[in-house]
Amino acid sequence: MANSGLADAYERLWEARVTVGSAEVGITESLRHWVNDGLMALFFFTIGLEIKREVLVGELRRPRQAALPIAAALGGAVVPALAFALVNLGGDGISGWGVPIGTDTAFSLGILSLLGARVPPFLLVFLTAFAIVDDILAVGVIAVFYTDAIDWGALGIAALLLAGLVVANRAGVQRWPAYAFLGLGVWLAVFESGVHGTIAGVLVAMTVPARSWINPGEFLRRGRELLDEVERAGATPGSVLSNEAQQHATQRLERLCEQAETPMTHLEHGLNPWVSIVVLPLFAFANAGIPMTSGLGDALGSPVTWGVVAGLAIGKPVGITLFAWLAVRAGVALRLEGVAFGHIVGAAGLGGIGFTMSLFIAELAYEGDPSAHFARIGVLLGSVVAGAAGYLVLSRTLPPLQDEADA
Repeated sequence: MANSGLADAYERLWEARVTVGSAEVGITESLRHWVNDGLMALFFFTIGLEIKREVLVGELRRPRQAALPIAAALGGAVVPALAFALVNLGGDGISGWGVPIGTDTAFSLGILSLLGARVPPFLLVFLTAFAIVDDILAVGVIAVFYTDAIDWGALGIAALLLAGLVVANRAGVQRWPAYAFLGLGVWLAVFESGVHGTIAGVLVAMTVPARSWINPGEFLRRGRELLDEVERAGATPGSVLSNEAQQHATQRLERLCEQAETPMTHLEHGLNPWVSIVVLPLFAFANAGIPMTSGLGDALGSPVTWGVVAGLAIGKPVGITLFAWLAVRAGVALRLEGVAFGHIVGAAGLGGIGFTMSLFIAELAYEGDPSAHFARIGVLLGSVVAGAAGYLVLSRTLPPLQDEADA
């Protein structure tokens, strides 16, 4: 659309003003702003839930296991930022140094999955854990470096609402609407404070309970009793619609299952399809409209474009590989079983795919300046180069499947 006769209509669509509330008491922003600050808060909320799960029960719960992806993520943030700054030193575009630090988890894991069963399990674990830590660093960069003047009063209200969420967690409140209502208040307060509203998504996710309200033994005992009730009630001829005893038993069984599932996993599983199918495609549609027919020449002559390309295609792989190697050599991190150094190099290439987070930071860094267009082109070019290089390295270094080896 951005490169066709619909280009003007595309821009008018996303710049259209939308008011939520009333003219007197409400928020009026462009449609693109609502997607970037509103809907993307859901994306960051699911990222927060994923981070919490990994810290509690995943690969980030043991210090020496977590050390390798943490070191890799640090390298994957520091070196790309330095590469961008080196290309743009003394220029007006230096504020975009944060653009190449993000990794797009979905794209990187998607490309890794193309290699199928050749991928060692621990390499998949490494890339997933690294991407999660990378998200934590990117969120921190957004909060600290891409926030304008802060309204401390609004931020104080956000802190009080967060405290309310913590109290609800400790008090054993299980129903998700309570967290949704207070979480919406946190988002509104954070939005009004001047801090980017998406940060609220991560903060609220940290307060969602990660424990179930019934232990496995009790769940099994009561579950068997209810299943027996369903079986006995089903002995009466007729459908479930006319069998009240069976309806009551199945409803109680449903409530029992809800008690056995943690609110954190319930929300994560419930929101992931919406984020993947609705939120992220809308974000991409709103922000990836890059005019290639009229602005490509200027972009290719801009240090912003090449700074992003250098950061993603060179800085990311070098930083991830170097810091991971140093962590293992220093004895801080454990080597991964079945993962050779060449596999880390290939995964580091996939870490240079920065689509979603990089586009997001580009909008924050340049806020409508022409440099935002140059940065977006750099994101596309750098991500394609890094992703292709990572895939080629992995395809050559991963061992073939047994059937292929025999052939």
